Amino acid sequence: EQPWLLGPGRKWGSFYEPGLPPGEIIGGQEAQPHFRPYMAYLKIQREEKKRVCGGFLVSKNFVLTAAHCKGDNITVILGAHDITKQEQSRQVIRVRRAYPHQDYDNKPHNNDIMLLKLEHNAHLNEYVSPIPLPMAHQQMRPGTVCSVAGWGRTSAKVVVMQDAACPRDPDLIYHDYNPSTMMCVGDPEMGRSSFKGDSGGPLVCQQTAQGIFSWGSEEGTPPAVYTRVSTFILWIQKTMRMLQP
Repeated sequence: EQPWLLGPGRKWGSFYEPGLPPGEIIGGQEAQPHFRPYMAYLKIQREEKKRVCGGFLVSKNFVLTAAHCKGDNITVILGAHDITKQEQSRQVIRVRRAYPHQDYDNKPHNNDIMLLKLEHNAHLNEYVSPIPLPMAHQQMRPGTVCSVAGWGRTSAKVVVMQDAACPRDPDLIYHDYNPSTMMCVGDPEMGRSSFKGDSGGPLVCQQTAQGIFSWGSEEGTPPAVYTRVSTFILWIQKTMRMLQP
């Protein structure tokens, strides 16, 4: 099964089957341990299938990820550098409520954003801490160098591209690209992009989470498409207030 292959050009969304190595980033390198204490690893149960996604802590009891990572039961692992090891720094917290954006459309992956309310507050320390969000409607200039990470162990530098680098040609994979809700990220000449392990993980620019990895080419070649977080700041604030006890 390849549930996220969506027609011409076969973009992925991108879950992968369990058993593949997590955090697979094309052109990446191992990150310093716990250099990104906001990173979250999501274990997702949906019907009979188990999936994994990335995400990131935005407050002591909320994680932000992609709406295409939704499932019946989600467990969040925080404070992990090597997800294959039982590190003392890790915190495992179940999700009480998953709240995908009400206008999420899984065909073009528009509004691909979801808030996860944790069962209890994370214990904030040097291994676990939230990342700041951008100001509403803040724009990242083309050429800005940002970073992507795969659950702590892998990271890569990527460049914010002009929207024209994701052309809305009906014969190309970017035909559903929406510049108001999406970001075009990754220079094709640099050959670095998020790959399948990093769905829902953050695009970090100037110490803020500007994007959420959403989709790209099946081969993982850049540019990739990220949800534009600054478009959804008011939605995030409103939803967090609504879900608070």
